[in-house]
Amino acid sequence: MGFQDSIRTCLSKYLTFSGRARRSEYWWFLLFVAIGGAILGMLDAMIFGAPMEPGDTQASPLATVFQLAMAIPLLAAGWRRLHDTGRPGWYLFIPMLISLAFVFSMLFGVMTFGAIEAGGADPDALRGPATVLGLTGVMAAAVTQLIVAILMLYWLTRPSQPGENEYGPEPV
Repeated sequence: MGFQDSIRTCLSKYLTFSGRARRSEYWWFLLFVAIGGAILGMLDAMIFGAPMEPGDTQASPLATVFQLAMAIPLLAAGWRRLHDTGRPGWYLFIPMLISLAFVFSMLFGVMTFGAIEAGGADPDALRGPATVLGLTGVMAAAVTQLIVAILMLYWLTRPSQPGENEYGPEPV
């Protein structure tokens, strides 16, 4: 499947999460979304201006609207791609679920140290343990996300399962 066929197929299957998608369909469409976002980001910079200093915000409505419009078909193509390798499509949510788990655990830690401090503990004595736990949590989150990203990349690059699998016939 070529670049244009991939774009046509993925956009025509905008909300189709069933079935299978070959590697070329998914990766060509991902390239289209990346190139489209980059081009529209440059166009936004030309129209609305680039940030002048670090910390300045930049309006990028064209790129934002494009990325939001392409989020669902890209998710659907990835879902079908995982089906093609014999894996359930919900595996695409594993990185997000891990991130949410780390965010909630970090918030729980902040609330716990806040409650301990409110109970009369010396705030200066809590800074060291809170810093160590916080940095450890951030490092654990970063390492876990790196491992999951590599695993997801591995799954998305696997060859198609030959023949029919539980998600449908082999795509042509």
